[in-house]
Amino acid sequence: MGKDCYYGFLFLGVMALLGSVEADLVFGFYAKSCPKAEKIVSDYVHKHIPNAPSLAATILRMNFHDCFVRGCDASVLLNDTSNNQGAERDSIPNQTLRGFSFIDGVKSALEAECPGVVSCADIIALVARDSVVLTGGPFWNVPTGRRDGRISNASEALANVPPPTSNFTTLQTMFARKGLDLKDLVLLSGAHTIGISHCPSFSNRLYNFTGKGDQDPALDSEYAANLKARKCRTQNDNTTIVEMDPGSVRTFDLSYYKLLLKRRGLFQSDAALLTNPSSKSFITQIVHGSLETFNAEFAKSMEKLIQIGVTTGSAGEVRKQCALVNS
Repeated sequence: MGKDCYYGFLFLGVMALLGSVEADLVFGFYAKSCPKAEKIVSDYVHKHIPNAPSLAATILRMNFHDCFVRGCDASVLLNDTSNNQGAERDSIPNQTLRGFSFIDGVKSALEAECPGVVSCADIIALVARDSVVLTGGPFWNVPTGRRDGRISNASEALANVPPPTSNFTTLQTMFARKGLDLKDLVLLSGAHTIGISHCPSFSNRLYNFTGKGDQDPALDSEYAANLKARKCRTQNDNTTIVEMDPGSVRTFDLSYYKLLLKRRGLFQSDAALLTNPSSKSFITQIVHGSLETFNAEFAKSMEKLIQIGVTTGSAGEVRKQCALVNS
C-alpha cells in the first residue's frame, strides 16, 4: 500500500462519524431497486478473476486507496478532466493501480440490468471482497448504499495514502485519522500476502537508504542480496515486478507475517511494524495462531475500512460511468 502496493487524534470523533453513517449502509440495499445486483457482481468476478487472479490484490489495494481519500466514494476511479486538474488516479500512490477496466466491466453489466442504480463505490467494495474470496481468502460483510463522490484530487491522495517509506508513527497517525487502530494497521497490512510491487517502492532500502549509498540495516542481508541480483539490479529499475510475499503471492495466508519476523518485509512500512512492541507482539501472535483466526480478524478490519467516510442518502450521485461525474 503506497507508491506500488500501497503508496492519536480525534479518534472518538471519527468513530462517531463512522457510527452515524453505518446506519445508512444496509445489507440488501438493492433488494428492490436491483435485486440481482450482488449476483451480477459475483458472477462477473467468478467468470473473469480465474483468468487474471492477480487482479484480486489489485482491486483490494484500490479499495484501500479509495477509502483513505474522501472516504469510500469511488473518487479513485475518476479521470482527470478539464474541470478536474490532477485526479487521484494520477497521483504517485495510484500510478500503478490496475483494475479500472474490470470495474468498468462490472458497471456495464449492472447498467444493462438496472441503469443508474448501483454506485461505483459499492462495486469496488463488492468486487474486492468477492475477488479475495475466490482466491481462497476471507469473506467479510459488505453492507451497501454508498454514493459516488464528485471530487477527485491528486494532492489528497498523496497526503492520505500511507507511502511505502512510512515509519511506524506515520502509519499509526494516518490510520488513526481514519478511525483505524493499531490492530487494524497490522491486520490490513496482511493484505500484502498477495500481490506484487515494483522496484521504486523499496529500492532505496537496497541502494541508498540514508543518502550515502547504503542498505537498510532492518532488511535481511541475504534477502537484500537476492533482490539486487535477481530483481532490482539497478537503483533506476522502474519496470521489474517483485512479489510482496515471495513463493506465496497468490495465496492468502500467514506467510507475509512469517517473513516479517525474519526481516524480509519488502517495504520500509512493513519493517516499521516490528519497531513498535505492541505491533510486533501482535504479529507474533498472528504467526502462532491459526489462519482461520487471522481471516476472521482481517474481515473485521475490512468491515471497518469499507465504512470510512461513506457518502449516503441524497449526497453525491450514482455515476453512469465510473470514470466520469454525471453531466
